[in-house]
Amino acid sequence: MKKVFSWQVKLGISLVFASAAIYFVHYLIFHDAHHIFIYMVGDIAFVPIEVLMVTVIIHRLLSIREKRALLQKLNMVIGVFFAEAGTRMLREFARMDPGLQQVGDTLKMTTRWTDGDFARVRERLRGYSYDVEPSREGLAWLKGFFEGKREVILRLLENPNLLEHESFTDMLWAVVHLAEELDHREAVPSLPDSDVDHLGGDIKRAYSRLVMQWLDYMQHLRSDYPYLFSLAIRTNPFVPGAKAEVT
Repeated sequence: MKKVFSWQVKLGISLVFASAAIYFVHYLIFHDAHHIFIYMVGDIAFVPIEVLMVTVIIHRLLSIREKRALLQKLNMVIGVFFAEAGTRMLREFARMDPGLQQVGDTLKMTTRWTDGDFARVRERLRGYSYDVEPSREGLAWLKGFFEGKREVILRLLENPNLLEHESFTDMLWAVVHLAEELDHREAVPSLPDSDVDHLGGDIKRAYSRLVMQWLDYMQHLRSDYPYLFSLAIRTNPFVPGAKAEVT
């Protein structure tokens, strides 16, 4: 059976023969094999250093650049999520949180916040309980809200770039699970207390993940889009009665 070579192998063989032909022409002209082998050995000796520079250093720099570009695209997608659904969800979850005043004071941001402030708040929130006390009216509102945002959430799940952002994808699946749970309840106002408690657990899962993603997104806005960060501060979902108007 005839062996089929890939174009890479064919190209490699061609380059080797081309190099050998050039060395042969050099020998025919100057008749100096000693000079040829000196430069050949020197060139071969430099190959490991060249491999180090290309495959380790340059490749690493290019990977970092590509990762930053991808993260920038992901932050745009995350921004769409919070503009369309995430911020409104947080506001409703916060209303169900009996510790709203505590978490609200923690997340009351200003334009003077630094990366250190975000790090301290993030560490503090990791120990927060995120307990919620959902009402049947609140659950009914969430059910209707998710029905109106179904297409937005499904489009986000279809975005292949989100696979690179595991924490956001995990949060999105928690939200989708909550939406599906509510979608299967036909009469939310008459749900038994046991089922309300069960849905409260689903809300807690989505709430805890959503808060951390919101915090990351706010830090991104502070660094790259301060004018959007200013608006986000004025419409902070953890501040009751927050309004966009500048006072």
